[in-house]
Amino acid sequence: MNPIKIGITGGIGSGKSVVARLLECMGIPVYISDDEAKGLMLSDDLIRRQLIGLLGKEVYSDTGLNKPLLAAYLFGDPHHAERVNSIVHPRVKAHFLQWAATRPKATPIVGIESAILIEAGFTDAVDAVVMVDAPLEVRIARAMKRDRSSRQQVEQRIRRQMDNKQKRRQADYVIVNDDNTPLIPQVLALCTSFVR
Repeated sequence: MNPIKIGITGGIGSGKSVVARLLECMGIPVYISDDEAKGLMLSDDLIRRQLIGLLGKEVYSDTGLNKPLLAAYLFGDPHHAERVNSIVHPRVKAHFLQWAATRPKATPIVGIESAILIEAGFTDAVDAVVMVDAPLEVRIARAMKRDRSSRQQVEQRIRRQMDNKQKRRQADYVIVNDDNTPLIPQVLALCTSFVR
């Protein structure tokens, strides 16, 4: 029997990584899409060929990905990110499905953590979407502290992400991570709802 696949998403500073870690502490394996995407950009031949076709051979160096070149391309035009995403996201999705299918049979639930789960079109790869949400000011403060970024930089990143209200409407479950509402009982209740 295939495990139930849950997608964990949320805007910058929402605490989706904390929820992912809690799930892992409860024995639920979680695929961290950002980390896996970085690995696949180096190891996946199709991604490599398509990125070279898009940006030239210099997108890869002897030490790996030419991050300054890629960053300059990504931030040069909003459509550039769409082009790179159209190369990377389908391979990450396929890799996640393969990863989920190879979990031990005794694993009833697996997760995927992705800030852009909905935007990347991963909702059809999961059985339920879990949104981790927090008030805007809390999110900004967390991201500023974590990334050592200015308020302006964080707000700019937030504006580039899907609006939280829109994300909430597409989520099957919402976990509130506002520093007041206890998080562990919400995560336990979520897990229990899948194994009844």
